[in-house]
Amino acid sequence: MLSAKYPPDTLFTAKANMYWDGIFHAAVWVMTAVGLRMLWAAGRRPDVPWSGRTFGGALVMGWGLFNVIEGIIDHQLLGLHHVREYVDDKLPWDVGFLAFGALQILVGWLLIKAGRADTAVRGEL
Repeated sequence: MLSAKYPPDTLFTAKANMYWDGIFHAAVWVMTAVGLRMLWAAGRRPDVPWSGRTFGGALVMGWGLFNVIEGIIDHQLLGLHHVREYVDDKLPWDVGFLAFGALQILVGWLLIKAGRADTAVRGEL
C-alpha cells in the first residue's frame, strides 16, 4: 500500500517499501483468518443455504469491492500508489483497474443471485 510512496532507487527506500508491504500483507492475513472463522461459524447454522455459486459469487464480489474501494482511496484520493507507477499517464491504468473491479462486483452479484436456486435451506430438506 505504501510501497510506491518512495521510488525504490536507494537501499533505504527499497527497504522502507518492503517493510510497509509486509505490514500490509500481515494485516490482510489476519483479516483473512477472521473471515474464515466467520465463514465457519455461519456454515454451522442450519438456516444458511450452501451453494458453490453463492460462495464463488461472494468471493468474486468481495475481490471486486476490495479493488474498487482500494482503487478509489489509495490510487485516486490519497495517491499512495497506482496500477502502473512509472508511466506518464497513470489514469487509464487506474480507471481500467476500477472497471475490472466493477465487473467483478457484477459477476459476483449474478452468481449469488443464481446460487439462490441451487439449494434449499438446510432443515427444510
